[in-house]
Amino acid sequence: MRGKTFRVVQWVVAVGIVVGLVAALAACAPEESGAGDVVGQGYVSGDGSVQTYDAGERKGPVSIVGTDFEGKEVDSADWAGDVVVVNTWYASCAPCRAEAPDLVDLASSKDGVRFLGINTEDDAGAAQAFQRTFEVPYPSIEDRSGSVIAGLSGVVPLQAVPSTVVLDQEGNVAARVIGQVERSTLEALIDEVQAEAA
Repeated sequence: MRGKTFRVVQWVVAVGIVVGLVAALAACAPEESGAGDVVGQGYVSGDGSVQTYDAGERKGPVSIVGTDFEGKEVDSADWAGDVVVVNTWYASCAPCRAEAPDLVDLASSKDGVRFLGINTEDDAGAAQAFQRTFEVPYPSIEDRSGSVIAGLSGVVPLQAVPSTVVLDQEGNVAARVIGQVERSTLEALIDEVQAEAA
């Protein structure tokens, strides 16, 4: 009898673990378009999907304004004429850490391109430690209030962290990547937007 009871308990525990895993995975799945734009709902994973917008169908222009972690005011409108790459991130986000070296390398090597981070989670200490670790050469706006991201939600859905948005030289949204961006993908998107102006 004792062995039978033990097997029943094992079965109940196993079912509980499976149900818990299914619930956890469902919580990390990408939400429907537009549904995941609210800041503060926790991490939502992205699949690296790319959305591009033809020149005639682009929304914008977008102006991203805020204060970086060094206390300086940043306004993407000051970079008119350049392609702007906007990346959402936070320090403990594994895909953010994985893509950081490629972002840093592209930011350092691409002429006519500006990079801007938006961080909705970290205090200055955690964010600056991340920036030092990866030698990030571009500013990141502190956005724990979610106001910067909320301002973008009507123009481009940002359902996951990280997400990367490419703005054309007029500040219009040319492309969006939900989740970790591959270097080759981002470089191709930048090159395509730069080629339009040429």
